Amino acid sequence: MDKRFKELQDVLPQSIIEEVKTKVLKYKLKEKELNKVISEVVKAYQNSLVEPGEAVGTVSAQSIGEPGTQMTLRTFHYAGVRELNVTLGLPRLIEILDARRNPSTPMMVIHLRGEARNNREKATDVARKLEQISVENVAKSVSIDWVTRSITIELDPEMLGDKRLTVEQVMKAIEASKLGAVERIDEWRIAVRLPMASDFNKLTRQSQKILNIRLRGVKGLKRVVVRKEEEGYVLHVSGSNLSGVLEKCIEIPEIDPTRVFTNNIYEVASVLGIEAARTAIIEEAVKTLEEQGLDVDKRHIMLVADLMTMTGRIRQIGRHGISGEKSSVLARASFEVTTKHLLEAGAKGEIDELRGVTENVVIGQVIPLGSGMTRLLQNLIQTYQG
Repeated sequence: MDKRFKELQDVLPQSIIEEVKTKVLKYKLKEKELNKVISEVVKAYQNSLVEPGEAVGTVSAQSIGEPGTQMTLRTFHYAGVRELNVTLGLPRLIEILDARRNPSTPMMVIHLRGEARNNREKATDVARKLEQISVENVAKSVSIDWVTRSITIELDPEMLGDKRLTVEQVMKAIEASKLGAVERIDEWRIAVRLPMASDFNKLTRQSQKILNIRLRGVKGLKRVVVRKEEEGYVLHVSGSNLSGVLEKCIEIPEIDPTRVFTNNIYEVASVLGIEAARTAIIEEAVKTLEEQGLDVDKRHIMLVADLMTMTGRIRQIGRHGISGEKSSVLARASFEVTTKHLLEAGAKGEIDELRGVTENVVIGQVIPLGSGMTRLLQNLIQTYQG
C-alpha cells in the first residue's frame, strides 16, 4: 500500500494523499477497492484544476459580487442581549475587503475549559474578570466645584456590589493615575482635588479622564455576556483586545487560548501573524456570506485573501491598496483618479510593459488570458487549405 501511495506523490498534493491514506486504513479497503478509490480521487482532482490562462480573478469577482447584491444592509442585535450588536451582510463584507483597521462592531468569542465550561457561576466569574470596568461604570453622579478646583464623584453602592469593587479600590486606581489628590468625603463620595492653576477647560478634561480610569478587566472589552451553547458556556464580548485576553490566560486558566476568536483582522495579524490574518479574512467572509444564505465557493474568497496578504501586510481591495499599487500606469489610471496617475507617471518617465489585462484592454491589444497567453498560434487558414 505504501508503494502505491508513493507513486501518487507526483500526481496528488501531500494533504490529499494523507487524507486518502487515513480513510483507507479506517475502512480497511482491499487492493481492488483501494485502486478504485485512488483512480476516482485522481480523476476528481484533475477535473478540479484551473485551466492554464483561466481568468480566475474575473470569476472570483463575479462569484462574490453577484451574491453581494442580495445581502442585507443593516446592523443586527444579538437576540436577548441589548448591548451586543453585530454588523452583518454587505457592510461587514465591505469592512473585510476594505481592510478597515477598526470594525464598526468589534467582537470576540472566548471559549472556556475545565469546570467553567459547564458551570455558569464560574463562567460568570471569568466574564467579570475580563470585562473592563471604569470609574464611569460605578459612578452615580459627577460634579465639578469651580471654587475649590475639585471633582466630586458619588459612587453607586449597587454597581460597586455587582462589580465586586470597594470605594478603597476606586480611590487607589485614581491615585495611581496621578491626576490629583484623592480624599474621601463620606461613605459613598470621594473628591479629587486638582492644582489651583487649573482652568475651566482643564477641569472638564480631567473629569473625563478620571471617569475613563480602568479599575479592572481588559482594556476595550466593554461588555462580556455568558451564553449557553452545545459544548457549554461561551463568552461573547462587545469590543476586542486579542493580546490583552491572551495575556490574561496566565492569570485566568479557565480561558482556552487556542479558541479565542476576534473579528478584528489587524489584531490577528499583529498577534498571530499574516498567515493567521489570511485565515481570518477567509473565515469572516465565508461566515458573512453563509449568514445571508449565500453559497460562494471558498476558493474565490481564498484568492482575494491571498491577494490582500501576499506582501506580508494587509492591503485593501481599492485605490489605497491592491488597485493603487499595480506596476502598470494605465491599470492604476483606469481605476480611479486618472489624471493624477498619468501626470505622476509622465513626470517620473515611467514605462508600462503592458503585462496585465486592464492596460491591454485600454490600448486595444489582445489580453494575456486564455488563448491570448500563447505566443505560438496555429495558422487556421493554412491548416484548412492544406
